[in-house]
Amino acid sequence: MTSAPQQLRPGAGTVTVRRATPADARTVHTLVLEIAAHEGDSTHVAVTPEVWARLLGRDDVLVTLAEADGQVLGYASAVRRLHLWSGGDVLAVDDVYVRPGARDQGVGRRLLVATARVADVAGLTVVWGVEPGNHGAQRFYRRLGATLRDKVVAAWTPTAYRRVIADAEAGR
Repeated sequence: MTSAPQQLRPGAGTVTVRRATPADARTVHTLVLEIAAHEGDSTHVAVTPEVWARLLGRDDVLVTLAEADGQVLGYASAVRRLHLWSGGDVLAVDDVYVRPGARDQGVGRRLLVATARVADVAGLTVVWGVEPGNHGAQRFYRRLGATLRDKVVAAWTPTAYRRVIADAEAGR
């Protein structure tokens, strides 16, 4: 189910998109490793197939898989979470990944449409981030009607904030 990207031929069959289940944990894990490698960020992937099996059973976790002819073409992942300003929830997309051999064939659009359908049931806003230099993705998202705005995302790792906590406790 996780064929090499160069072997993908989504034009040869009908592309279907479905919600991933715990039984898809190994496939989802493989796709996560692929996108992390693509982004040069493999060292930060700590999740295992066993953890994915648990995550895929949660109602607030949405992973959709695009497939054609028994081959997985890509995935989108999102988490339903509280948005404090609105007092309601949003569906926060984490990844949209299409394997190289299946790009530019409408697979990403299908994945996001499936995500939107899930959000629409509860009238949720869908939010996600995109790297500033990823102009192709930005064009794609604009074509979907998404609003793009500049924002810097900060990440505070436990190693970094523990130093600040220690400094605060030491009176520094």
